[in-house]
Amino acid sequence: MKRFLLSLAGILGVTVMALAADKVEEGKPAPMVELSAASKSKEAKVNLADFKGKKNVVLFFYPKAMTGGCTKESCGFSGLVEKFAKLDTVIFGISTDTVELQQKFVEKEKLEIPLLADPEKKVTTAFGALSKSGMASRYTYVIDKEGVVKKIYTTVKPDAHPQEVLDYIQTNLK
Repeated sequence: MKRFLLSLAGILGVTVMALAADKVEEGKPAPMVELSAASKSKEAKVNLADFKGKKNVVLFFYPKAMTGGCTKESCGFSGLVEKFAKLDTVIFGISTDTVELQQKFVEKEKLEIPLLADPEKKVTTAFGALSKSGMASRYTYVIDKEGVVKKIYTTVKPDAHPQEVLDYIQTNLK
């Protein structure tokens, strides 16, 4: 199997490590990614490899910042952030929006979770979450502490989904 590294210089500093011949599947390692993130403490870099051996990761993709369903889902995850933290789980939203738009979204909705920016669509593509419209599909990946994808959601109801993911982690991950 060939490994490849996609890099994007500039403000986003995107790095994706994935298996070229593999698609993301439950039971397989998640692509290791690094992206700029908007958060209440402003812009920072997030690298999924930093959480390996330490935290479970929820990576939820959504189509567009500051739209109805995306706002419901992001606010839902944000409202449960402390419950996820008690389960050694961190949450990241991700869309193909710019980090500047993500930052406006975080500030407008007072989100407690970081939002990753993937305007070059490299990470969204690596996870198989890029829709035909060019935006992210509403998919969620639950990654355990060892970096293995444990659950993939491809059918999501934005208002109920955050609790659904929390319930899964409570039952299935330590």
